[in-house]
Parts: sequence; structure tokens; C-alpha cells
Amino acid sequence: MAWMQSLNPPLRDWRGQSVWILGASSGIGHATAAALHAQGALVTVSARNAQALQAFVQAHPGSSAQALDCSDAQAVAQVAQQCWPYSAPAMVLYCAGHYQPMRAQAMDLEDMRRHWEVNYQGALNVLHAVLPAMRARRTGHISLVASVAGYRGLPNSLAYGPTKAAMINLAENLYLDLQADGVAVSVVNPGFVQTHLTAKNSFSMPALISPAQAAQAMLHGWARGQFEIHFPRRFTLWMKLLRIMPQRWYFYLVAKATT
Repeated sequence: MAWMQSLNPPLRDWRGQSVWILGASSGIGHATAAALHAQGALVTVSARNAQALQAFVQAHPGSSAQALDCSDAQAVAQVAQQCWPYSAPAMVLYCAGHYQPMRAQAMDLEDMRRHWEVNYQGALNVLHAVLPAMRARRTGHISLVASVAGYRGLPNSLAYGPTKAAMINLAENLYLDLQADGVAVSVVNPGFVQTHLTAKNSFSMPALISPAQAAQAMLHGWARGQFEIHFPRRFTLWMKLLRIMPQRWYFYLVAKATT
């Protein structure tokens, strides 16, 4: 039946496919870049940490690095034009992220703005740089890393959660708009992954996985043509249940579990 078909063209053969990964200096982005390189992809890694990017290139022959701050629209556009002047990457993975635990009692406006600039505005800058070529050639795949923290409000997520909710909504809108243009869209909603960002959490993180495990889950989701890729399912399925729970029950259960 048509409604049971993959929402995106399955991506299984990465040999010779150009992939631009933003936020690749560490964590999920770094691990995914390594996994795609192992599959034969032509990987370009970007982040602010030029030293980490060069270390990646040295360890992964054939890859390339372009240091930039994703919140700088001009820098993003320049890299896109420099690397793909007459084409577009087969895939763009936006994995750049900023996270600082925050609650309303200690609201930090500057840091909230930084969350927005990195987690959301940076993605818009990348889209503006690559979508015209993708649409013109009717090809390509945009994958945005959001989080299950974007499903509903959570303690300590005053700054982070809204940016990830925006990313989920953005991906849904992009899918609706770009399907007819031949451009695929997916959204990645991880649970807890062991990175320098989650190291800031002072609480026990259920179903914590490694960046390498996250990367394999993403490759598996792309191979199946999924729109939403969420993992680990032993945790994210519970989060999905909370997403549809009546508000009174949801607020009660979350408050009880986190106080």
C-alpha cells in the first residue's frame, strides 16, 4: 500500500556520495562522519574547532574539512559555494548543537540566544546555502538532528528544548514543501548520547548510548528511508508516549519523576 512505503528514497550505497556534516568535531557528528567515510562517502566536516577537524581528516584519508561557525550565514554560504560551485552535496547533516541546563529560576538570556543561533538559526543558514542547488537538480537529502527534548517541555531544558522543538517542526515543513522537488528530508531525535554536551547533566541518564551507536542508528534509518529516526527505542518510545499524554497526566508524571 502507498502509505506503507518509505517516506524518503533509501540510502544504502554511500560510495562516492558527497556528504557535508556540520557539527562534526565531536560527538554524534564526528561518529557519523567516520561511519559514512567507512562506507565510501566523500565526507566534508565542518565545525568551529579547526584542530579537531584536521585531526579527523588525517585519520580519514579522502575527507576534507571546512572550519566555520554555523551561526555565521556568510561563512556558511562561502563554504557551500567553494565546495559545490556547480552542484550540491548528496546529503547535508546538520548536527551542530549547544546545550546548557537551564530553568526559569536562573534564566540566562544571552545563553538562550546562543542556543537559538547554533541549534536553529545555523540550520536555516545551511538550508539557505544548499537548497537552491538541490531543488534545481531535484536531488539531495537534508537531515536535521533535533532531540526527544523537543517533544515536550522538560526540566533543565528551558533553553535547549524549544530549539529542538523548532527543528522538528522545521523538518516537517521542509518535507511537505520539498517532496515534490525531489529533495528528501529527515529528522533525527536521539535520546541520551554520551557527548561533551550530555556530560553537563547531573542526573542519571536512562538508556545512555555511545556516539558510534547513534551513528549506526542513523545510517540504519536512512537505509530504510525513514523521515524520523529516533533512538534508542527502549527510551524514545516512552518519550513518544509522554508526547501524546493528556497535559494533566504529563505534568504530574514528569514532576514526580524529576523532583
